Amino acid sequence: MKCNIRKWKLSDAKDLAVALSNRKIQDNLRDGLPYPYTEQDGADYISSMLCANENDTFAFAITVDNKVVGSIGVFRQENIHRQTAELGYYVAEEYWGRGIMTEAVKQICEYVFCKSDILRIYAEPFAYNAASCRVLEKAGFQYEGTLRSNAVKNGKVIDMKMYSLLKTEM
Repeated sequence: MKCNIRKWKLSDAKDLAVALSNRKIQDNLRDGLPYPYTEQDGADYISSMLCANENDTFAFAITVDNKVVGSIGVFRQENIHRQTAELGYYVAEEYWGRGIMTEAVKQICEYVFCKSDILRIYAEPFAYNAASCRVLEKAGFQYEGTLRSNAVKNGKVIDMKMYSLLKTEM
């Protein structure tokens, strides 16, 4: 299944709300997202991404057949890590297992490495999220290690894994 990444539009808020009002998706994301996730929450997020510094925040909608099915972003870090950026993403449950996220990760990494001075993109999926780890591996990311007891999610202390892709590896 072919996907594309594109800049957000305010009209995407409804599709974003539908995708994020799913506990299975939110269980694999960092805390702080409202549940249920409303269309207004989506509009607020999209507005903030559209206003963000385009050299620091690379935020895109993932589309299939012109429908928003997920979100992907690369976010520049600060200070000595200013040429490093963190990758985050999700796709609506009905699109899991179709290769969409692997393709979206490849697209955004190519975009960021071509359009910025970012040298390293990393991701920190929860260790229990084998599908997300596999996405990163299929997109060319290298496993760097396990971050032990690195987070508390849903009341449980959990491990995270560290993956990275270097500009020189593209």
